[in-house]
Amino acid sequence: MDVVKLKEWIGRTTESHDEITAYPVKALAATLDYENPVTVRGTAIAPLWHWLYFLPLHRQSELGADGHASRGGFLPPVPLPRRMWAGGRLWFHQPLRVGDAVSKVSRILDVSAKTGRTGSLAFVTVEHKYSGPDGLAVTEEHDIVYRENASPNAPAPEPVPAPTDEEWVQEVATDPVLLFRFSALTFNGHRIHYDKQYVTAVEHYPDLIVHGPLQAMLLMELVRNNLPDAVVRSFSFRGVRPTFVPQRIYVCGKRSADGKSVELWIRHEDGALAMSASAELN
Repeated sequence: MDVVKLKEWIGRTTESHDEITAYPVKALAATLDYENPVTVRGTAIAPLWHWLYFLPLHRQSELGADGHASRGGFLPPVPLPRRMWAGGRLWFHQPLRVGDAVSKVSRILDVSAKTGRTGSLAFVTVEHKYSGPDGLAVTEEHDIVYRENASPNAPAPEPVPAPTDEEWVQEVATDPVLLFRFSALTFNGHRIHYDKQYVTAVEHYPDLIVHGPLQAMLLMELVRNNLPDAVVRSFSFRGVRPTFVPQRIYVCGKRSADGKSVELWIRHEDGALAMSASAELN
């Protein structure tokens, strides 16, 4: 892997445009088992729900074997077969609203590589800036990790124990229908989320993998549901361990002593930490 060549992508930018329409908000609410939300023009969408827009519209002939777009173009052509959304950091400057015409400017911030326990790893960090009619609304840094295919007999990494001192907890059952609906909503063709034959035989995972962004959304929704009047100013999350269907997960959170932030995490049935996150409140 020629890291020096891949670093030539740092600084590349692309711009796209979209409109905040009502249907994706209604569809995600149904997927999360919410009542039909109010989506009249001017209704603010929830933090992270901007992920329902600016979806990749690659032609079928442009897709790779894993269901993602073929390597190259805006993202660097990292020659490692497995890729995942590893985490991110977001700052919410003002809400996006139904009916808004929005622009998105994306820029490659960094490309790096290292050798880990499972072989070669590459990391790409992308910045996205979303601007609506009143200016900058969301700044996001998106971490993508690329890795080698796993050996079928490779031992799983030791789990990290998750905290058990949560103030709030929501139990969520994962199943293929939930993953399919979220993939459809985000136009995500990555086969690890819906093609069990592919994910087990090619990428050597034990079952379908629950989307990292879906888990991050569940954490953010925990804050919204328990602190409905709070304004989230920033949010960061990091995937720690994959979540596989049909694991039940526990979406957990607790407020800081001063009430200005929330510590968040997802715990597996066996007590392992799946994702850690934090939210800063206004």
